[in-house]
Amino acid sequence: MRDIHKFKDLEKIKIPENFIYKGLSGISTEIQEKLTEVKPVCLGQASRVSGVTPAAIMLLMIHLRKRKR
Repeated sequence: MRDIHKFKDLEKIKIPENFIYKGLSGISTEIQEKLTEVKPVCLGQASRVSGVTPAAIMLLMIHLRKRKR
């Protein structure tokens, strides 16, 4: 049940349309390229991209939070 709530929370965290994945520290070049190609609209969608790890999602969340400040 806890995992379902986490999943719903990821769906709420939006990724700006113009977000640039290239150069994000801690995220592999391969994952950056996949996210650039797919252009997910939220973290939930990004988490479902093949090869994107939970660690990459956490780092992406941190980068998004820093950007909002």
